[in-house]
Amino acid sequence: MTTTKDGQPIDPLVVAMYAPVQGEPFPVPAIPINRVDSKLFRQTVPTPAKITAGPGTIVVDPYEKFLYLVQDGGQSLRYGIGVGKQGFAWAGEAQIEDKQHWPKWFPPVEMQARDEHAAKYPDGMDGGPQNPLGSRAMYLYEGNCKNGNIRTPQCRDTLYRIHATNEPLSIGKAVSSGCIRMWNQDVIDLYDRVQLGTKVVVLQGPGGAAPAPAVAGAPTVIPIDPAVPSTPGAEPVAVSLPSNSTI
Repeated sequence: MTTTKDGQPIDPLVVAMYAPVQGEPFPVPAIPINRVDSKLFRQTVPTPAKITAGPGTIVVDPYEKFLYLVQDGGQSLRYGIGVGKQGFAWAGEAQIEDKQHWPKWFPPVEMQARDEHAAKYPDGMDGGPQNPLGSRAMYLYEGNCKNGNIRTPQCRDTLYRIHATNEPLSIGKAVSSGCIRMWNQDVIDLYDRVQLGTKVVVLQGPGGAAPAPAVAGAPTVIPIDPAVPSTPGAEPVAVSLPSNSTI
């Protein structure tokens, strides 16, 4: 029997949910669920009162380390996440305008300057198990991005992503450079549920939040979640954009 880190039994359905993923081009190992807090497991919960966004909206609560996919009937699907550490946290609203399987990672110049590992990949790192973006990435843009219009000044890449991680024990912590990390199993689940055009609202936690330094086009800081209706989007399009990311 699989148990939590404090010795409580884990539902077999949860064990199966975080088992190795089959059918992927690269290995996706099981999550060590016996070493993490059970509150981080994917689950349906009543939508918190502070979330007023409509069904279909993604709401990120960086303070509580949860991502909510708002559903009908006052319910939300909740996922545990990893978020930006102090100095790289951000709050605001954006929308998903690109989705990629096993994306290539292009570390921004600012990251290469401060991170020796990132500096090794000025031409990018191909998708795979060592890539920090993991199995899926959803790219956050702001502005007028209708009809897949993601190459014009009216639609700005925030450089922030919702993506997987190859560091499963980082979930539930503030360790990234601003992006929203998820377990591979969870980001695959979310990826399959949302469309291009999906609104993403990142709440401002206690103490405030700000865009990462030197990242042009980062989302504007806003107070706690406004009402943001869901905007249906098109199917993912085949594009080859740089996957620059603050991870």
